[in-house]
Amino acid sequence: MFLENLGIDALDPQRLGRFWETALGTTTLTDAPDIFETRLSIDGDAYLDLCFARVPARNVAPQRLHLDLRGGAEREAIAQRLRELGASDLDIGQGEVPWIVLADPEGGAFCVMEERAAYVGTGPIAALPLDSADPARDAEFWAWLSGWTPAPGVAPRTLRHPSGRGPLLELCPEPAPKRLGAKNPIHLDVRLEPEDDPDAVAAGIAARGGEEFFANWGELPWRVFRDPSGNEFCMLSAVGAGA
Repeated sequence: MFLENLGIDALDPQRLGRFWETALGTTTLTDAPDIFETRLSIDGDAYLDLCFARVPARNVAPQRLHLDLRGGAEREAIAQRLRELGASDLDIGQGEVPWIVLADPEGGAFCVMEERAAYVGTGPIAALPLDSADPARDAEFWAWLSGWTPAPGVAPRTLRHPSGRGPLLELCPEPAPKRLGAKNPIHLDVRLEPEDDPDAVAAGIAARGGEEFFANWGELPWRVFRDPSGNEFCMLSAVGAGA
């Protein structure tokens, strides 16, 4: 199994998806009324898809996962380009920091980062910071689930695609516990390989502190879980395996 998607709630998937596609230089996969998907190449055949799915109302739950874009010496110019695409400056109480905090066209927070040695080879997305109640525990959980491996970084625990390319997954101490019933506006999805047994993977998730989550979201062609800190993620069937 491998980490395949960033699932992002959107009122207007096309508008939000095209903003991010232009911002990141990714490639359109799906352009349908209720979903827009665009692909970020990592290394060789490795990739990370950004999937914008329509929701009926803006998700105002705390944003426990966000995108940090690589900026470096050009962060001011990159931030200005993003403003021209539809982003706006955002004050989340960050104070004086060396990065720039912006909101995408639907209000989702993201950052344009300063230069960091850990960001070499990441591409346009430098990092994916994820709130965690226990970064060491959750790093082990996500390493097993995604196949990503420990990497240098500023967070207590950091993972990266085994190629050493692409964005960092940063397990960061949560400012507050996950709110019960508050769905994350952005979540991660893993894709099974043909040889993976879904029930065995589900058992492995439970053994490592996660749980299957039976949400009232209608009939879905995938299974929904929570990691040990309560962050939702989806387990997608192997390609060609059906629901």
